Amino acid sequence: MSGLPRLYAVVDAGLAEEAGWTPCNLARAYLDGGARLLQLRAVGVSSGTQFDWCQEIVRLAHSVEAQVIVNDRCDLAVMSGAAGVHLGQSDLPIERARSILGPTSCIGLSTHNVDQAKAAAGEELSYVAIGPVYETSTKEVGYTAVGLEAVGRISEVTGPRPVVAIGGITLASVPALIMAGASAVAVASDLLAGGDPERRVRDYITELS
Repeated sequence: MSGLPRLYAVVDAGLAEEAGWTPCNLARAYLDGGARLLQLRAVGVSSGTQFDWCQEIVRLAHSVEAQVIVNDRCDLAVMSGAAGVHLGQSDLPIERARSILGPTSCIGLSTHNVDQAKAAAGEELSYVAIGPVYETSTKEVGYTAVGLEAVGRISEVTGPRPVVAIGGITLASVPALIMAGASAVAVASDLLAGGDPERRVRDYITELS
């Protein structure tokens, strides 16, 4: 993946359902709003259903030259033609994921402190995510919020790799995160604020431009 869009829109299946959206329809709204990098996160959903969603979201994304990242699942990424995967600290090792996906696929890794970020700097990664930056109930990661200052520290140890800030991100926090050193912001729940995700994405893109 060449470059990294500043808005990393997370299509969380649980949040989508709570807000009255299917993941595919929510992905379409994000794409219509201008998002060009999506992650599908569907914890606890059957592999078959996730695969169906992946295929449809990848199809929608390709029509506007956007990219789709699959949370955790290298197999689904390969089968659906997604751009790559996002992995956590306890997921498949980066080296193994790279051998499955190939040299040009996008692989991102969640980190939660400076030591993990330093370790990530030696891996064959496309980007390093740091979070949760702020308190969030969207995803239980077992780590406390790292705060804005940590974004800057992480960006100093990851080398040329883009740093993605994630966790509790709101539209109001975007300028400070970019100033601190984040290359992009990954947003899940706040893109549903106000009930018009397409417009919310446009607001984020405007703030990030």
